[in-house]
Amino acid sequence: MTAVIPRKKKRDRILESSVPLFALRGYHGVSMRDIAAAIGLSPAALYYHFPDKEQLYIEVVAHAVRESAAMRKGIPNGLGSPWGRLEAFVAGYARLAATDRNFLRLLQWIFIDGDAERQQKLAEYVFRDLFLDVWGIVCELDSRLDPHMLVISIIGLVLFPCQTSSINRFMPGYRPQLENPEELARHVIDLLFGCLDAGKGATGSQNVAGKPLLNG
Repeated sequence: MTAVIPRKKKRDRILESSVPLFALRGYHGVSMRDIAAAIGLSPAALYYHFPDKEQLYIEVVAHAVRESAAMRKGIPNGLGSPWGRLEAFVAGYARLAATDRNFLRLLQWIFIDGDAERQQKLAEYVFRDLFLDVWGIVCELDSRLDPHMLVISIIGLVLFPCQTSSINRFMPGYRPQLENPEELARHVIDLLFGCLDAGKGATGSQNVAGKPLLNG
């Protein structure tokens, strides 16, 4: 007798199998029939779990960044120093970006997607909570910089070196250890500490007490 697979496990298997397909070919390059064939389901069975491709795609992106959602447990607002929580975010996000190529490819497809409604759904359903967590941290740092732009800049400082690693290795000064996520996280935290601490001194605000943990 064939064992019955719970619906949640079937959904998780569909999401897991769909990640590399969307990562390789993007939203427009994958059909529901392609996904059903790759998983070994009928199109009807796939539509039973997901009403349309867009809903499946959004769930797939959420599944791919679930590790970043787990990182949020280490950076809740109000627990620990803001620098310690920022370090936790940067270190965790650097590990994710440096080790999960599907995650990076999905992000690249998202960035060039011209559908504003789908972008809004991804922003609200997948990325908003994490963005707000980092927003809360940078606001606690009391920087003179705009918090929205600062959050975007922090994320970019982590993602861009990973997205461009294939060409960075041919640039002057390259060393293999620079691709280590711990090295990337250390560089980003050092850069942020120097910038934000100097900015606070320039505006007369009180400097951050202590140096980031990555330098300890």
